[in-house]
Amino acid sequence: MRISLMIFRPTAVALGIILAGCAGTPPAHYAGIDSTSQLQPNTGQESDRIPFRYSTQVDWKKYTCVIIDPVVIYQGVDNQFAELSVEDRRTLATYMQNQFTEKLRPRFREVASPTPQTLRIKLTLTGAETTTPVLGTFTKFDLAGGPYNIVQSIRGKEGLLNGSVSYAVEIHDASTQRLLNAYVAKQYPNALNVGASFGALSAAEVGIDKGAVELAEMLQ
Repeated sequence: MRISLMIFRPTAVALGIILAGCAGTPPAHYAGIDSTSQLQPNTGQESDRIPFRYSTQVDWKKYTCVIIDPVVIYQGVDNQFAELSVEDRRTLATYMQNQFTEKLRPRFREVASPTPQTLRIKLTLTGAETTTPVLGTFTKFDLAGGPYNIVQSIRGKEGLLNGSVSYAVEIHDASTQRLLNAYVAKQYPNALNVGASFGALSAAEVGIDKGAVELAEMLQ
């Protein structure tokens, strides 16, 4: 009996890992986003993480100012918050506002009213997955999850049982209200990021950090 239990337990863990590896949910084509009708399937290399986007030819360098609207917490029935509490959603929205503002500040001057050189950025928090307590860290090191996470880390893909954040970005010319760029995205920590596996919201916060850096780099 002891031998059979020793065999069963690793098998159960491995099965759970296989199922978890297939459970990653990409961000949806959210029906309640203003730019939904203009968003198209993304065929680029990052399509698994940014499945929908809209873009135009823009000379970002001509924009020197920015208005960042307060982060909206998406209320549509197709949201991807699962069981995340209202309080945790607000916590992430506040963190998102602060991080995106901080990352864009070196590039743009924040203004309250539009000028011809001003971008208006709307951020919508559409979903988040919390880190699975204990298991999220355990799978970084155990014999079944470790190799999987190593491969995922190299590929830049999502790790096992870790959290993530999903959101939408819509960028307008503030003076004309013309939509310049929009996309929905999912961000998550590197699959071997142990620090991001501690705390239910830590992985989502790391994802927000990455998303803020990505947007700042795009607007250079």
